[in-house]
Amino acid sequence: MGSLGNIWVTRKIPQKAIDMLREVADVEVWEEELPPPREVVLEKIARLDGILPLLTDKMDAVAMDRAPRLRVIANYAVGYDNVDVPAATQRGILVTNTPGVLTETTADLAFALLMAAARHVVAGDKYTRAGLWKTWGPLLFLGQDIHHANLGLVGLGRIGSEMAKRARGFDMRVRYYDPIRNEAAEEQLGIEYASLETVLRESDFVSLHTPLTAETRHLISERELKMMKPTAILINSSRGPVVDQKALYEALKSGTIYAAGLDVFDVEPIPEEDPLLTLDHVVAVPHIASASYATRTRMATLAAENLIAALKGEQPPTPVNPDVLGSPRRRR
Repeated sequence: MGSLGNIWVTRKIPQKAIDMLREVADVEVWEEELPPPREVVLEKIARLDGILPLLTDKMDAVAMDRAPRLRVIANYAVGYDNVDVPAATQRGILVTNTPGVLTETTADLAFALLMAAARHVVAGDKYTRAGLWKTWGPLLFLGQDIHHANLGLVGLGRIGSEMAKRARGFDMRVRYYDPIRNEAAEEQLGIEYASLETVLRESDFVSLHTPLTAETRHLISERELKMMKPTAILINSSRGPVVDQKALYEALKSGTIYAAGLDVFDVEPIPEEDPLLTLDHVVAVPHIASASYATRTRMATLAAENLIAALKGEQPPTPVNPDVLGSPRRRR
């Protein structure tokens, strides 16, 4: 039994991280497969010194006001759009995340979605398993070439840069749009900077690698989709609301664009009745971009390291709001 206070982990995570936490604190883990209901979060947070939530767990001002002892929110994710960071900062609560450790694994999955959507991998698998493959034909499951194609990146952070590296192996021409131009990366990666409109109009594949903010919500909507080629494929492994999902469905159904590969959605899990799931030229996977054994374990241990450091009053490895260190609540 530890001495750093009470910690709640809102979902089962790799055991190595749980063991780390239990060495120094009293730890409870939500053992259910589905996220804890809101009322459970609000009830449990009242007696916590630290919490390790997932993106599905809303950490807003209401929750924080129920938590007079809470000192750290150690998010198990790179993104933290589930956390009201200004509200946490105002209350002296440290917020941390897990950047860097999932970069390459996420880029691997994004490129896998690109290939699967271009070459009808999922639809072809279903076709074979259903016993529909009776003969080989020259027109069976024609797709789009990846080699020598144009890849457009929207966002050139860590993951976008790794996508550019993977594109090299396919001799792809890579353009990117980002609000902040990165000339050093252009030289290092052999890529070109362009406007969002140019990236959309000239790319055979458009891959999204931007955080979810007020500015990026529905960044890709009806107008932007109409800019894309009818043979173009959209890949989203960033955040679901970056894309207007209804507009995407209409664009795919009408042939405005060719296909999509999606790891993220407006609502997760995506409802079974969502019309996107009726389209064979959509590859949809359940937010698994970081789902390798090594990466998920490192995410968990980094979140645990953040929690432990914060509760000890030390600088955590990856703080989101480091100015909170030394605030009145942190010194208690």
